[in-house]
Amino acid sequence: MIDQDRYDELISFQSHAPGYWPESAMATWQDHKWQLKNRINSLAALEDKINLSREERSGILLSGNKLAMSITPHFMNLVDKDDPGCPIRRQIIPRVEETWDDPAELNDPCGEDSHMPVPGLVHRYPDRVLFLVTDRCASYCRYCTRSRVVSGVGEQTLETQYEAAFEYLERTPQVRDVLLSGGDPLLFSDGKLEKIISRLRSIPHIQFVRIGSRIPVFLPQRITQELCDMLKKYHPLFISIHVNHPKELTEEVREALGRLADSGIVMGNQSVLLKGVNDDVTTQRALVHKLLMCRVRPYYLYQCDLIKGSSHLRTSVAKGLEIIEGLRGHTTGYAIPQYVIDGPGGGGKIPINPGYVVEHTDNQVTLRNYEGKRFTYPEPSQIEAPTV
Repeated sequence: MIDQDRYDELISFQSHAPGYWPESAMATWQDHKWQLKNRINSLAALEDKINLSREERSGILLSGNKLAMSITPHFMNLVDKDDPGCPIRRQIIPRVEETWDDPAELNDPCGEDSHMPVPGLVHRYPDRVLFLVTDRCASYCRYCTRSRVVSGVGEQTLETQYEAAFEYLERTPQVRDVLLSGGDPLLFSDGKLEKIISRLRSIPHIQFVRIGSRIPVFLPQRITQELCDMLKKYHPLFISIHVNHPKELTEEVREALGRLADSGIVMGNQSVLLKGVNDDVTTQRALVHKLLMCRVRPYYLYQCDLIKGSSHLRTSVAKGLEIIEGLRGHTTGYAIPQYVIDGPGGGGKIPINPGYVVEHTDNQVTLRNYEGKRFTYPEPSQIEAPTV
């Protein structure tokens, strides 16, 4: 069951500008360069806006040696000033729990470093590669899978060798799909991004390009018509956005996603299941419905990777299965993401589903539906042709 009143509140689109900023800021609010210049990236700047908890203040003081803090004005306006449990706060404001040591956690939970034929290019699946083109984002998620290299203050540095990556792709014909990620590729200027995409599209066996980005959510002002006009020259082109909570889908974000959709860009959403953020059916149902209203298909729901310092944000796998149970049969199939676990150490994305197969014999399969009712499907049997 969902909480209908909370669902109705979450499903609405709102604009939050200027929020914590003065009315005078509205003159430059739509300028993405102004947004980047005025990001919150220090304890003093954050304390000027909201009331911090002791755990948050300690976390910020320690964030200079793990993963930097940076919050765009647009996204900062979604933060509840007085509630440390605010689902937006939990995603972007460091907490002292990030220093807790869990022996199960890994520096490189997805095993990317061991699958790099050249620096910055991850080739783990047979026909596709991950191209890490930058180590910077507009804002930094506290559960970032690549916190070891992102933001410039982690344990490692990202050393992408562009020309070596292009040459590898040119001599590796089995690669047909390139995902640009990082960091966030949409932080690049239109010209720099186009140079990368056009070079990739000049390689005959690369059939399509994908971009992984949280810019439409952190910095919707960056999604200009000029950017969209450039991107649509390189179809088929796909963008995977990253929204975890329905509150992130503001009026400005819906407009930005609309510009991308109008340009023929297919979009899917990748969410991470996070404790205290989106680990209940009501929030998830509002999220997936809101995404469809923005012309974005819910794509993946990730179990949080075993990132160092993420134990306070991780849920049980049972919770993820409970959420999928609460969606399937209760909404359109278009709204249901695939729940996956990225196999620790480099196993790739492994789909996880509730147990709908009750029994499987040589003769039949017994299934249950979303209501718990059982149905039998017979396996094919040898039938003799009739004698003529």
